[in-house]
Amino acid sequence: MTTHVKRAFKYRFYPDDAQAGELSRTFGCVRKVYNLALQARTAAWYQRKERVNYNATSAMLTAWKKTEELAYLSEVSSVPLQQCLRHLQVAFTGFFEGRAKYPRFKSRKKSRRSAEYTSSAFRFREGRLTLAKMREPLDIVWSRPLPDSAQPSTVTVSQDAAGRWFVSLLCDDTITPAPAPPHAVGLDAGITSLVTLSTGEKIINPRHERRDRARLAKAQRELSRKTRGSANRAKARRKVAKVHARIADRRRDHLHKLTTRLVRENQTVVIEDLTVRNMVKNRGLARAVSDAAWRDLRTMLEYKCAWYGRELVVIDRWFPSSKLCGNCGTIRAKMPLNVRAWTCECGTVHDRDVNAAQNILAAGLAVAACGDGVRPQRESSRTGRSSMKQEPQRATAGTPRPWTGEEVKTLRLRTAGRGSRSAG
Repeated sequence: MTTHVKRAFKYRFYPDDAQAGELSRTFGCVRKVYNLALQARTAAWYQRKERVNYNATSAMLTAWKKTEELAYLSEVSSVPLQQCLRHLQVAFTGFFEGRAKYPRFKSRKKSRRSAEYTSSAFRFREGRLTLAKMREPLDIVWSRPLPDSAQPSTVTVSQDAAGRWFVSLLCDDTITPAPAPPHAVGLDAGITSLVTLSTGEKIINPRHERRDRARLAKAQRELSRKTRGSANRAKARRKVAKVHARIADRRRDHLHKLTTRLVRENQTVVIEDLTVRNMVKNRGLARAVSDAAWRDLRTMLEYKCAWYGRELVVIDRWFPSSKLCGNCGTIRAKMPLNVRAWTCECGTVHDRDVNAAQNILAAGLAVAACGDGVRPQRESSRTGRSSMKQEPQRATAGTPRPWTGEEVKTLRLRTAGRGSRSAG
């Protein structure tokens, strides 16, 4: 069964001087209108307890264009200005529903430079894209083809901190699910190994930021020596941004290749619900955790599994995958990070990461099969009572209870028989 999705195709392009000037003016006007509308909505709420919606801000935009001070807003296409007001409305909706923080003002130096055009503000014919207020089409590098008979519904033009220009075309796409392989895999995220598979394979962490750390430090030192506001400082800032862009591009490319491989080779993928936001608060691990980009890894797995008809199971973050013996079900009281291998009371020698990945897979299959609990009971160090926390949606069926050694063995046998490939 095919899946119909909205998919963005991003390409790099090289504008001429006239196009670059027009886009830069558009970016500035978008930022100005967004900040003015945010200021007006904030003042209306805090001073008069009134909620201003998109229609009201759209009327404000018409009035702003008629003033002498903001008459320059009429010199650019009106569509990106209207779109930024819609984006602000979405931001406020998320805030009032408790899903996001209060919208922030856009900064000239720190905020993303972008503008969104709807179908009324661009022309796309025979692979040539022409934006409103422009005479010539954009010089786009078509690094991959668009879907057959694709007609973009929106076009987003952006410029990153390194000075590179990108255009993103949102199109309707049809994705055919890949054949379902009879395999399942559990993933244990780490730092030395980016992920360890339940098959025993360890994916080495490329550590892109560490590899370019010397180059980044040199560029940042040169930036710190430049006079604020000077042209040389702007050039030095772009050099720093280019190093960051190189790191981010290589990291993203590696994650795409890894997640695509995992989705192609397995029907079921089991991961842990890691709280990266809390983990980066550890000053000793923050840099390494950020470089691993576990959040991006999970995001890619989520939408690729949805596209290709795979099952992604997320088990509770408190499941003691590293402390649990996969042979007898014993849970160790402590497991410091420097312990990479350990011997259970039953005599089984475990590789910490491989054992954790296999336990994650067994727990994930239990959740997928019967909604069983994914975390054995543990004793709270403060109250002395057993406490329980499970995956809210997938692991709440039935009353959780401790796993017995026989159940752990059964789950491991089920894993070997129903989906896991033998290592090596």
